[in-house]
Amino acid sequence: MEKHHKQSSHDSDEKTTEFRPFSPAVTPHMRTFHLSWLNLFSCFFTTFSIPPLLPIIRDDLNLTAADIGTAGSASFAGSILSRLLMGPICDLVGPRKASGILSLITAPIILITSIASTPGEFIVVRFLVGFSLATFVANQYWMSSMFSGTVVGSANAFAAGWANTGAGVTQLLMPLIYSSILYFPHVSSSTAWRLSFIVPAVFQAITGILVLAFGHDNKHKKQNQNHPRTTPLDSVNPKESHESALKVVFRGLGDYRGWILGLLYGFSFGVEMTTDNIIAEYFYDRFGVNLQSAGTIAACFGMTNFFSRPMGGFVSDKMGKRYGVRGRLWSLWIVQTVAGLLCVLLGRVNSLWSSIIVMCCFSVFVQAASGLIFGVVPFVSKRSLGVISGMTGSGGTIGAVVTQMLLFSGDKLSKQTSISLMGLMMILCTLPVTLIYFPQSGGIFCGPSADHDDDDEEENYSLLE
Repeated sequence: MEKHHKQSSHDSDEKTTEFRPFSPAVTPHMRTFHLSWLNLFSCFFTTFSIPPLLPIIRDDLNLTAADIGTAGSASFAGSILSRLLMGPICDLVGPRKASGILSLITAPIILITSIASTPGEFIVVRFLVGFSLATFVANQYWMSSMFSGTVVGSANAFAAGWANTGAGVTQLLMPLIYSSILYFPHVSSSTAWRLSFIVPAVFQAITGILVLAFGHDNKHKKQNQNHPRTTPLDSVNPKESHESALKVVFRGLGDYRGWILGLLYGFSFGVEMTTDNIIAEYFYDRFGVNLQSAGTIAACFGMTNFFSRPMGGFVSDKMGKRYGVRGRLWSLWIVQTVAGLLCVLLGRVNSLWSSIIVMCCFSVFVQAASGLIFGVVPFVSKRSLGVISGMTGSGGTIGAVVTQMLLFSGDKLSKQTSISLMGLMMILCTLPVTLIYFPQSGGIFCGPSADHDDDDEEENYSLLE
């Protein structure tokens, strides 16, 4: 059962038992929280800065529907490998260095968009830009290493939710930045959209520097025993360090719950990313709104992350305190299923305002489901937390690639039909949550095991104590 440690604001691993997202960034834990979400916010802003300008870019580069679909899939494919690698890298060097350095490496890539002149070059740029989204894994790993089990669901959800609003803010701001540049005399449309990408590139670079300069890694002694990443390299035999790292990786890869959570995340966050990719163009083409209006509508979808994903984490923690991990799993199943039903409905409604209302309701539930998933992730395996986080995070991008390629590449299906089919896929792919089982806490349909191994509990699931 989950217990609340009231006698101290920190547990034995120096993780804080208090989470106050609106408090000043005075303590190392809250400073890390604010730096982490702001850095990831910039990466989402950068990655999704292209879709709101697609109606302009496609005409300038003569992009076909197939080109746009392929580019959308490429933007997600770029982050699959990087997310898988990010988990073990966080285990080895820590989330601060991992996220800060990756942000600085990938920030200049968005500037390459300004020199793209062919569909092939555009697709390559979108592929490379997607690598920055691996900072999501570092973000969730960082929160799980700084906040105790009683509040980790809320910390994960607030950090990711506020960061994900970057995908909505960019839908709103990029058309405005483009229009502002176009306002200057002798600036063509082709020049204006290319210059627009200077803003996200500079923004991401600044946040990467801030993370490296002011971020904080939890390097408590007990964690050093459990996580090779915090052990000084000059005090460890390289062979032993390599073997220990491999053990951490294979322990995580061998846990079936990590794979199920990856699947669920593929059809919550993956669906959310696909929607971010197509929603502005969908409203622009289907309902004939202008570029700024389409961007504003699309921004509503992404910006609900400010409260919806944190709400998912909050619900996960509340249900966890009252019903244990079983409460977290039940909440996840119900919320993600409702999200799937709303996605089906979004493709069926035919009026502009009805579509906007359904889209907003859908965004709340699909984003809350993502928060609920990462309310479960920290309890799967303490020692392989980075690997489990990486598997789950990669599942999100794989799901985005699958839905983008199957449903939104080419013009065989209308976008409204594809959106409804995506909702059906969500409902079906959420069912495996019923198979997740924790020996000491149970699963959705069964209680805890009477003969679970206490040593294994301490080894892997001590967050549940």
